Amino acid sequence: MTKFWTLEDMPSQKGRTIVVTGTGGLGFEDAVALARAGGDVIIAGRNPAKGAEAMRRIRQDVPNASVTFEAIDLGDLGSIAAFSQRLKGERDHIDVLINNAGVMMPPTRKTTVDGFELQFGTNYLGHFALTAQLLPLLMRGETPRLVTLSSVAVRGGNAAINFSDLQAEHDYKPMPVYSQSKLACLMFALELQRRSKSAGWGITSIAAHPGISRTDLLHNGPGRVSAQGRIRSLLWFLFQPAAQGALPTLFAATSTAARCGAYYGPHKFGETRGYPAISQIPAQALETHVAHRLWQASEQLTGVAFDRQVPPPAVAHLGAATSGDL
Repeated sequence: MTKFWTLEDMPSQKGRTIVVTGTGGLGFEDAVALARAGGDVIIAGRNPAKGAEAMRRIRQDVPNASVTFEAIDLGDLGSIAAFSQRLKGERDHIDVLINNAGVMMPPTRKTTVDGFELQFGTNYLGHFALTAQLLPLLMRGETPRLVTLSSVAVRGGNAAINFSDLQAEHDYKPMPVYSQSKLACLMFALELQRRSKSAGWGITSIAAHPGISRTDLLHNGPGRVSAQGRIRSLLWFLFQPAAQGALPTLFAATSTAARCGAYYGPHKFGETRGYPAISQIPAQALETHVAHRLWQASEQLTGVAFDRQVPPPAVAHLGAATSGDL
């Protein structure tokens, strides 16, 4: 009988500093599990009230938990920069960064503070900028890992990076735009691993997805009265619990068996539910020339370049990113 990875298999996180974006759903489940394992957890989210409630619940479950909340709006590059500066002033390293927070399928096109389409700007560009600005702290971590969340929405041939309308200004359709943002997250995780390996950053980058899980994304995005929201409310039993959906992320963030540059998700029913296992990477996510173009566009849009964030001692070891195998 196959032995699947569960929280009982998670190694101790004592002494490790972990940043998780998102205060509810998967982010909360990540935070409570990592705090229970002894990690020093920083929950990063936009809403201080939700952050305080998340900390209260975690401390209720784990009385000795080391958990703090830091405010960040991933739809605001200024907020991301301020968050990063605060952490650089308060911490000397980060061991794990989990790029989890996101928005899903608002029915009409909305924009971030900086004018980006909301899903692409929050789910992808915000985490791109955050990762770049936390790079110095990550490079000083102990076997540092970065886990970026993608989605089952990238499966099949429909998800693509639409460079001719990257911000969906001319043709906004909620699901394709969401899929693009999550494909970008997956491509970012893979490209970061290539660049880390080539440049000697020492950071392990892994992608994960939660399958179909019982979170508030559909209620908060399309809304409770939308078709998707009604399915989420009435057919809740089709969605696995958020704690189960968090397992692939937690495996990627902590397990010694997790591979750099890999992609993990649930193991059964078309990767919609179950325990952590290797997920199939869509062909379009492996197109390195597209990943390079997306990286360059992302640096231009956010005004944040990774190589300018590298601590001085490592600058001499930088090399051009290759398009070789992971």
